[in-house]
Amino acid sequence: MRLLAVLALSALTGAACAAGGGAVLDATTAAGDKVRLLPNGRWEFVDAAKQADAKKVADNFPENHLRPEGAQGGWMGGRYIMPGDKDYNRGTLNPKMR
Repeated sequence: MRLLAVLALSALTGAACAAGGGAVLDATTAAGDKVRLLPNGRWEFVDAAKQADAKKVADNFPENHLRPEGAQGGWMGGRYIMPGDKDYNRGTLNPKMR
């Protein structure tokens, strides 16, 4: 029974994404809050105050603290190399490959 519910939800979500064609869709939650469904799979509140409150809650979760956009590195706990750093996009250090 649970598998059928998951499959039905997946089909509905896929149909909604196909119907939107990558556009932002307006929707309403079960609680009656207006939200925007974004093409990247995320959603946000239409009301700016509710969105600000939701962002404060989301910032407490460690999975929302990812690598800054445009940075390189960070693999296996290494440092992030930001654009403008002398090591950014330096290529190989092998002298035979230069």
